[in-house]
Amino acid sequence: MSKLNFPKIIDRYIIYKFISTYVFLIGVIMIIVVMFDFDEKLDKFINNNVPTHKIILDYYLNFIPYIANLLSPLFVFISVIFFTSKLAYNSEIIAILSSGISFKRLMVPYILSASIIAIINFLLSSFIIPLANIKRINFCNSYILDKKESYLSNIQIEIKPGIIAYFEYFDATTNIGYRFSLEKFKEKELCSRLVAQQIIWNSDYHWTVKNYIIHDFIGVKEKIFLGKSIDTILTIIPSDFIVSSFDYEQMTTSHLKTYIEKEKKKGIGDMQLFEIEYYKRYAMVLISFILTIIGVSLSSYKIRGGIGMNIGIGLLLSFSYILFMQISSSFALFGFVSPFIAVWIPNIVYIFISVFLYKRTPK
Repeated sequence: MSKLNFPKIIDRYIIYKFISTYVFLIGVIMIIVVMFDFDEKLDKFINNNVPTHKIILDYYLNFIPYIANLLSPLFVFISVIFFTSKLAYNSEIIAILSSGISFKRLMVPYILSASIIAIINFLLSSFIIPLANIKRINFCNSYILDKKESYLSNIQIEIKPGIIAYFEYFDATTNIGYRFSLEKFKEKELCSRLVAQQIIWNSDYHWTVKNYIIHDFIGVKEKIFLGKSIDTILTIIPSDFIVSSFDYEQMTTSHLKTYIEKEKKKGIGDMQLFEIEYYKRYAMVLISFILTIIGVSLSSYKIRGGIGMNIGIGLLLSFSYILFMQISSSFALFGFVSPFIAVWIPNIVYIFISVFLYKRTPK
């Protein structure tokens, strides 16, 4: 066998082992997850007389890719740890390195495999899973637990430049807002202010204002108008400001970006969940490579404790990354850091870990 063909054979072998182990782990874990989830929700399925085809097609067919993609970093890491540890335990890594292939060259098939997985995961999270989540979340709201937002408080939104609307409370079930105000500014000076006890959304941009007072400011003078009811047109609808905490899961990446930009222009600042989701979809691409490098560095040589020790370390690091991501995201939700920084902090920390482990790996 020529030296030219030897690395290519090793490449195909490692790529096959990586991908097949990854797919196998997903299959096994998904069976376990579905069994536990079905057992947990069985009473609700029975009590609500949910048709079997809806459980399978509307829920679990969309639930499986959602969970698989969510736990993908864990699967990547454990896959690398598992099959590389077996190679090291059988002295195959030593044989490959002894043949003249450098450790750096050995990383090539691993990086290629991580690239394939990262691209597939990004396409899933950006385009396929958001559409699948629409059916899954609608199913949950109908048969398991309705988590749609029914009311909001302290809503402030810019309808047009210089026109600010405020709802102290809005009931989405009746489409009625309470203690509403509409302020109009001209060159940063308040020129008109409407205050109403109630505002009712009828359809499209048609609203009815109840028990209102209008203050018109002309220089130092003020005119006041009172009324019981008046129909008006406001270029907003309830869905513009009633945002469910699960809405971001139903948006493709391009839609998510457009939505964030549009809402920020309206003056809606509570976009942290949407921004975290947007940046996380890109951050998850890089973590596949980071965890692959860490996994190979940890498991490419024999250690006391064998494969079990490597798998234990791999699980510890995988779950620590997921936990780190959740903690840093919570910092963004409370406004301590920006969503971009919160999402990328775990990746930056684990890049340093991967570089450190890679450099100290026996080669």
